[in-house]
Amino acid sequence: MPASTSKSLRVAVLADSDTRWKWGALTANRIAPADADIRLDGYLLRGRATPTARQLEEVGVRADSLREVTAVEFLRGMAREENDYDVVVLSLVGGAVQAMLHGLSHQWRERFGPGRAKRPVVVTGYVGVVYEKLADGLLLRHGADLVLANSRQDADRFTAVYEGVGADASSVTEVALPFLGGAPYEKHDPYTVVFAAQPSVPESRKDRTYLLNRLVKHARLHPDREVLLKLRSKPGEHTTHIEEQPYQRLAERIPGGLPANFRLVYGHMGEVLDRTDLLVTVSSTAALESLHRQIPTVVLTDLGVRESLGNHHFVGSGCLASWDQLDAGHEPSRDEEWVARQGVAAGGTPSGGGAYETAFDAARARIVTLLGKGGLPVLAPYYTPATAPGYLPGILARHHLAPDGSPLPGAPDADKEPGPVRQIVRRAARGAYRHGVQRVAPVIRRMGEL
Repeated sequence: MPASTSKSLRVAVLADSDTRWKWGALTANRIAPADADIRLDGYLLRGRATPTARQLEEVGVRADSLREVTAVEFLRGMAREENDYDVVVLSLVGGAVQAMLHGLSHQWRERFGPGRAKRPVVVTGYVGVVYEKLADGLLLRHGADLVLANSRQDADRFTAVYEGVGADASSVTEVALPFLGGAPYEKHDPYTVVFAAQPSVPESRKDRTYLLNRLVKHARLHPDREVLLKLRSKPGEHTTHIEEQPYQRLAERIPGGLPANFRLVYGHMGEVLDRTDLLVTVSSTAALESLHRQIPTVVLTDLGVRESLGNHHFVGSGCLASWDQLDAGHEPSRDEEWVARQGVAAGGTPSGGGAYETAFDAARARIVTLLGKGGLPVLAPYYTPATAPGYLPGILARHHLAPDGSPLPGAPDADKEPGPVRQIVRRAARGAYRHGVQRVAPVIRRMGEL
């Protein structure tokens, strides 16, 4: 049997939630050179949103190894010779990306010196629609070799922000969301309406109760339809954002109970879309997955079209509608030019964008070029102790790093798996935190409003 001619590519993905693990791992596979034999090592950053075993199973993305680490543990591991990765994907919230960039820069300077070195290519980006804190989030990600933009529109916006502050914008690389795919839409029997819930949009109990009541009302008005509430996490679990008012708990209080054609469902979003005839959401990235598959998609206007909700991103899409319209039989008609510009049109359009299958070509080519240079310069984020002396030190300190990126004295580290007692204490601490978020904090806020 002939020997394989594939080139080995070692990739590390650091993620801080189930959604970001999914994005990071799938992105790693999408941007790898076509002839590469990938070894993917996953690292889960220890924190409030560290995914549970159930969440990881639901995501369905596999790695050659997967372990939980502290920030300092990860950084020290990246400096070891046995961890000579070719690519490091930082799939984290913006502040954590910035901390890792400074931490990696310090570790690699310690190992290789201040000049060019054969270090990994560092990649970061966003897990979905960028609808808030554009400048803040982007500048916190500046310094990576590649900052991935999920669409032509995002690439233009990212470049404008970097150039506007005098930062190098060459890292901005247009790709697409890595988890798009699935079979094109075909009608189902029974007709199935899916509401894609979000952990923090909307945030208030009042608004979430309103949306749930309208979904239940739609099920009662259309008993011939199957109506599904697609949930991101179970009570007590956390995802990318904090969910203080889980729909599961609100559903327990529906007068008269839930109708027979209404169900709460979990699972992989792609599998749910396989049986969807109408996808309804406030602003979930699931809308882009649905549009890619040409499934009729509605972004709700009931609570207004507002930046805080993220549905303003869909202005011009042809998808905006209200529950009243849906109850009356409204069928959305998407704008093809808008869809293509978002990087979710499978075939592309003449003026809007290219086909999805070629969306990652530029990123692959850039990685091949960088790996072939034999040495890369020190990471150079826009934020430094000189450019942001009142901001950067606090961001780094939250991850137990000094202003120069070195670990602070006493920073939590671990060279072995936690023992049984430590695991129990950690689970108890997480449980207490989540109980505080989902039970105690809302009560305190309501008391404050009296």
